[in-house]
Order: sequence, then structure tokens, then C-alpha cells
Amino acid sequence: MNEISKKESIKGAFFGAIVGDALCLGSHYEYDAKKIYEAYGNKPIERFMSPGEMMGGQTHGIGWGQRNYHPGKKAGGTTDYGDYNILVLEHLAAISEKPIPFNVANMIPHWMNRLENGWGSWICTMTKETYAQIKQGVPVERLGGISNAMAIRHIAAHAYYETEEELVDVARKVMFTHKNAEALGGGEFFARVTHRVINGEKPADAIEMVGVQMGGFFAQKVSQAILKYQEEADENSALHKEKFSDDLAITSMARLWDVGRSEPIKVGKASPTEGTLPGAVYFILKYAEQEDGLKLALQANAMVGGDNASRAIAIGMVLGAYKGVNAIPKEWKESLDEWEYCENLLNKLPLLL
Repeated sequence: MNEISKKESIKGAFFGAIVGDALCLGSHYEYDAKKIYEAYGNKPIERFMSPGEMMGGQTHGIGWGQRNYHPGKKAGGTTDYGDYNILVLEHLAAISEKPIPFNVANMIPHWMNRLENGWGSWICTMTKETYAQIKQGVPVERLGGISNAMAIRHIAAHAYYETEEELVDVARKVMFTHKNAEALGGGEFFARVTHRVINGEKPADAIEMVGVQMGGFFAQKVSQAILKYQEEADENSALHKEKFSDDLAITSMARLWDVGRSEPIKVGKASPTEGTLPGAVYFILKYAEQEDGLKLALQANAMVGGDNASRAIAIGMVLGAYKGVNAIPKEWKESLDEWEYCENLLNKLPLLL
């Protein structure tokens, strides 16, 4: 891999995540990988699509039903995961050129204003619950619900804060809608990994070391992802020979939830951290050392479906940091709605000045 500058790495982390998220807008919450593959002409996705495009305008979110989850969005736009990262970027660009400790209370008015004025994307249950808590006067330190869904929102902070511990602090604070330890830890995990990749470590090394450092659930999930990546890479394995091997790999890394509806939720492809974290790690490991690894990983992740946008943020930020912003295909850069807007804001942040 060519040497890339730290600034190219930081921009790569941000835009890798946002582009990866936008690539998932068309298939977000569609749980049938075969349906996605056939809808997209039996080949990997090449361009941004509007919600449910090529699939009748809706996706099948198991447990949530068939619907358009992002009614205010069109091709080139982002899901709620991308929206949250752009919101945090806006906040960081507005507060100070000189880094100051992150304060959630200072961001909340901006967050509420964005939610109340044409958000356009899916509004998750935890966001609704937290919004209601604020209206009821709940103190900031007690906000949030118990969801274990991983929601990484801090990427712009890599252009603002120098140290890993500052980034971990932000990663946890911007997930103020969540109280669950696994969800908050998922944000911390990818903050640590991305910071280390920006500062010269290879993704596989950073992932393994952070897994060991965080221990417990996170060490277990990293080990699980490494083993699954190795199994799929083995040309003699049954998994490798499957046409939809990525789909089977991701689905196999977490439980099925029988929620009493028409079919169980495939947690490996859904929002809970127990599936999104190892799923994202699997794609990062599989494609990190390939020449077009960022593009290929983001395409493969989008094609699996489920909560692919959550995984896309993690995959895009780590591989974007590793490959640099110039690894993002030109056609994606040119067709992402808010590329120029975000780049202008990023360039105001301390580490990109």
C-alpha cells in the first residue's frame, strides 16, 4: 500500500464511513441477501440507490415489517447512521478551533433542531425515547435507553482530538441515546481501532490488540470474527464454497431471536452489537489487504443487507483510515449528496487545518 498522510487517513475514515452508509440506503433493513443480489442484476452494487430502489420501494425489516425506512431520502443521501455522524461533524466545526472536552449538553439543542426539521431518515426507538426524556427534563447523565444496538457517531472527532482516550470519551458521549454496555463498548472499540490505524497500525493488528485490551465480550467477539474470516478464506471449507458465503458468515456469528412474528430475527445481520461488531470485523479482515479493499468491502457489506448501514460506518472508518480518502471511487465521491458540505466542515477541524 502506498504511504498516505495522516490528513488523508482522517478524511478517509470519515468519508469511507459516509460513502459506505450511503451505499446501504437502498437495501437498509432488507434481510434477504438473495433478493438484494437479484434486484441489483446478480452483481455487486455499483452506485447509490434510493430507499428500496430496484426492490419495489420498500425493504423487509424482520420484526419491523415491510416499509420505506428513510422516506425523506434519495440516492446519494445517508441513513440515520450517516446523519448522526454529519450532525456531530457540524457540532465540532461550530464549537471551537482549539480542542475542548466534549460536552453532550452543548450538542443537544442542535440534535433536537435537526430531528424536528426534516430529518428524513429512520428515527430509532432510542432516539425517540431520549427525545421524550429531554422534553420531560431528564438530566443529561441519565438520558438513553437499554438498546444494545451499535451506533457509531463520533468519526469527525478523529479530526478534532489527538489522543485515544479523548476519542473514546467522545465515542461514548455521542451515543447518549444508549445506556447498554455492549453498545457503548462497540463505539469505544472502533474508536480505538480507527485511531491506531490513522497512526500507522494495520487493521488486523489494531483489532486484535484492542480486543485483548477491552477483554470479555469484546475479546470473544473479535476471536469469533477472526475464526469466521479464516474459515471463509479456506478454499476447502464448506462456507467458502457457498454462493452467499458472507451472508452465512455474518448470520452465524450471533443468535436467532424468535420474537413471535413470522420469522426469527437474524441477530448477526441486525443492529445488536453482538452481530454488528464481529460482522464489521469480518469484512475489514477479509478486504484490508486487497488493492480495492475499501470499495470491495463496502459493496460486499451492502449486499448482505440487514442493518448493513451500522456495519458500514465501522468498516468504512477503519478501511478508509487505512487506504486513505483517495481510495474512494471517483463516481461515489461525485454522487454523494453532502461530500463538499462535509469536506468544508472537516477542513475547519484542528487536525486538518
